[in-house]
Amino acid sequence: MPSLKDLRSRINSVKSTRKITQAMKMVAAAKLRRAQAQAEAARPYAERMQRMLASLGAAVASSPSAPRLLVGTRRDRVHLLVVVTADRGLAGPFNSNVGRFARARIRALEAEGKQVKLLTVGRKGATYLKREFANRFVGEITMLGKKTVAFSDAEEIAGRIAAMLEEEAFDACSLIYNRFRSVVSQVPTEQRLIPAAVEEEQAPRTGAPGADGGPQALYEYEPTEAEILNQLLPRNLAVQVYRALLESAAGFYGSQMTAMDNATRNAGEMIDRLTLNYNRTRQANITKELIEIISGAEAV
Repeated sequence: MPSLKDLRSRINSVKSTRKITQAMKMVAAAKLRRAQAQAEAARPYAERMQRMLASLGAAVASSPSAPRLLVGTRRDRVHLLVVVTADRGLAGPFNSNVGRFARARIRALEAEGKQVKLLTVGRKGATYLKREFANRFVGEITMLGKKTVAFSDAEEIAGRIAAMLEEEAFDACSLIYNRFRSVVSQVPTEQRLIPAAVEEEQAPRTGAPGADGGPQALYEYEPTEAEILNQLLPRNLAVQVYRALLESAAGFYGSQMTAMDNATRNAGEMIDRLTLNYNRTRQANITKELIEIISGAEAV
């Protein structure tokens, strides 16, 4: 049975831990509000740009001179997976969920005879995947030391992907990250970046119903679709990466806040149990001393 001194030390230690988890929960909650607002604001822009490029690309994808960011290398042998996680832990299953999702995807691609290359954004993803797939790594990017996610960070990652594509280091590229759904729910998601998704058939020019049942809008582009794509494709790549970074940041703070809240409650329950054990041990010691005193008095 532990002594009273040991129990007091344990109670004080758990109380100190609870103060830390409470502080981390409050910090994560404060950062979550801003990160969630940024992620939700980026979604409509990123989704609309993707749809517009899908429509534009339908007229250009079949051309031999189509941009590589649109059609890739027209092969399907080497796949680059860009895995986005956090640089820090203490966020529950946030990082491990993405790691398991990426691991399953790697195994599925290799089972189909594909070659997989990995580019990780975030230290935790690199640590997780290197245990099994160290020879697939082509690069690691960390965001340590940066307080917020900036668009320049996404542009740097997108530029690295585009440079690898020009060198024909891969044929297809996908982005794997945690999509923020709510404070308690982050969904591992895979998004194809290269080749870009295009409409299989161009929409009829006149008289065709749109998505809302009304007439399909007719657009005329100036300059040509190909010239517009040459300008928009690099920006779209950066926008999609930026969106993933924002979604991941919001998901991390939500998961961390939930994990620290659970840790704080668990610490409180442990303090209650230890305090009860301390009081029982103290009472047992007092009773033992009283018995010894009474027995000594009767012996005299």
